[in-house]
Amino acid sequence: MRMRKKKWAQPELNACQYFIKNPRDYIGNWINQFANIKPLYLEVGCGKGQFAANLACFNNDINLLAVDMISNMLGVARRNIERIYTENNRQIDNILITSHDVSQIDMMMDENDTVDRMFINFCNPWPRLKHNKRRLTHPRQLNKYKIFLKKHGQIHFKTDDDNLFNDSIDYFEQCGFDIIYLTRDLHNSDYKNNIITEHELMFSSEGIPIKFLIAQNK
Repeated sequence: MRMRKKKWAQPELNACQYFIKNPRDYIGNWINQFANIKPLYLEVGCGKGQFAANLACFNNDINLLAVDMISNMLGVARRNIERIYTENNRQIDNILITSHDVSQIDMMMDENDTVDRMFINFCNPWPRLKHNKRRLTHPRQLNKYKIFLKKHGQIHFKTDDDNLFNDSIDYFEQCGFDIIYLTRDLHNSDYKNNIITEHELMFSSEGIPIKFLIAQNK
């Protein structure tokens, strides 16, 4: 379901110090946009931002760039970031949010951006064969991520969709990634560092197992 337009979202983003208005202006120089130099993490399709906010707030040793194409979503994300950091008495100094089409991620990031870890959470499964190339795990996208993902850098991928998960395993292997962790039921696995997303809570409450893997760049 499409989110209703939120008239407050863009004005609040425009006034937000950690919202990047023109991400293409920073290609190759993202590491220097944060208050301190730390390992750079990237979430694509961050949605309402609860995952990004919790990840960054409770991991002060990283910097996180969270990207979504929809300004309404980023407006909600900004509010969630403010709330979570305030509740935990944290200064917002290690997260940036920006609006950009992830299919054109190579227009805002290049080999100088050296990302340590990426997160793809519950992306659109694009189930029709003719739409598969739009998937965020499709080889067309994975080869773009490899431009800026460090050697031995990781992609953490979650989904509720069996077909997308199975196809994505093949996609990662085709593109030369090593799959170093895989579970088809995350909440009953031995993985200890899970941060639950909004979609994850919804799907798991419906009894749908969460699929998760970690793919490592060679």
